[in-house]
Amino acid sequence: MNIAIDGPAGAGKSTIAKRLAAKIGFVYLDTGAMYRAVALKMHNENIPLDDAAEAERILQETSVVVRYEDGTQKILLDGVDVSDAIREHFVSQAASAVSALPCVRLKMVELQRAAARDANVILDGRDIGTFVLPDAERKFFLTASIEERAKRRYEELCAKGATCSLEAIREDIRVRDYNDTHRTLAPLRKAEDAVEIDTTAMSVEQVVESMMWYIEE
Repeated sequence: MNIAIDGPAGAGKSTIAKRLAAKIGFVYLDTGAMYRAVALKMHNENIPLDDAAEAERILQETSVVVRYEDGTQKILLDGVDVSDAIREHFVSQAASAVSALPCVRLKMVELQRAAARDANVILDGRDIGTFVLPDAERKFFLTASIEERAKRRYEELCAKGATCSLEAIREDIRVRDYNDTHRTLAPLRKAEDAVEIDTTAMSVEQVVESMMWYIEE
C-alpha cells in the first residue's frame, strides 16, 4: 500500500509522514531529501542550479541512497552521509530550483517508484499523488498559512542554533511556493482524489489522527 502526502514547504509533511509511518508500520521515504542531496552536489561542484546539461551529466555519476539505521533515515550521497548537510538553509532554496529540472525530477521519480513497488511506503513531496504515485491508495494534501509555515521553519532553525530572520524565511517560502507551482514538469497541485487538511491551527497529533481516520476507513 502506498500513501502520498503533498503540500507546500513548511506545511508539516515530513514531520507528520514520519509520525504516521511509525504509527502504522510503513516505510517513510523523504523525497525532498533526495532533491536536497542533488542540490548539495551541484552546489559543491559550483554548477549553476539552472544548468540542465550539467545536471544531467552529474546524475550519471551520482548515487543517492536512502537507508535506515536503528530507525533513523540516512541520506547517502555518493556513499557519504549528508543527512545533516542537506538541512542547511541554503540547500532548501537550492533544492526547489534543482527539482524544476526535468532530468533531475525524472531520475528521482524513477528511484521513488522503485521503492514504492517493494514495500508499504509513505512518500511526501510536491507531486507524489499527481505524478510519482498517481495510483496511491490514499492521498493527502497538507497546507497552512504562509505566516504559520515561516514561523515553524524559524523555530526549527533557531532550535538548531542557527541565526536567521523570520522575514527572510517568509520570503524564501514565498519564492519556493511560486517555483513549485509554476514549474513545467509536475508542478505542485492538489490531486483530485486527495484529502486536503489545513494544519495551521492543528497539532501534529491532531493531523495524524485525522489522517488515520481516512486510512482506516
